[in-house]
Amino acid sequence: MRGLLHKPRSRAEHRRRRQLRVRRKISGTPERPRLVVFRSLKYIYAQLIDDTSGRTIVGVSDRSKGLNLEADKKGKVGRAFATGQLLASKAKEQGISSVVFDRAGYRFHGRVKAVADGARKGGMEF
Repeated sequence: MRGLLHKPRSRAEHRRRRQLRVRRKISGTPERPRLVVFRSLKYIYAQLIDDTSGRTIVGVSDRSKGLNLEADKKGKVGRAFATGQLLASKAKEQGISSVVFDRAGYRFHGRVKAVADGARKGGMEF
């Protein structure tokens, strides 16, 4: 019961609570790192993180060099799909093919889903 003693939570606070709830359950290892997605209003970022050593293995964004934008994919969703493909290709160079997906409290649709689809098309397994 919320009552009058509690202040209303912001949208960002709700997302942060969802993010922490998911993070209690999943963790990245050197063999199977955590693929985490961050979505800002303009850009999208994706990283592979080894939680045992607290190290980022690979990180890309839609501003990275080498992004392959296809003609049929337009806008931010198309850039997110290409970001997922770029992440998969860089992960293959590191010898990583299997990951744990962390949506970071965002809904699994739109740009977050496009990153996952691009990574799957690039050869990664979730």
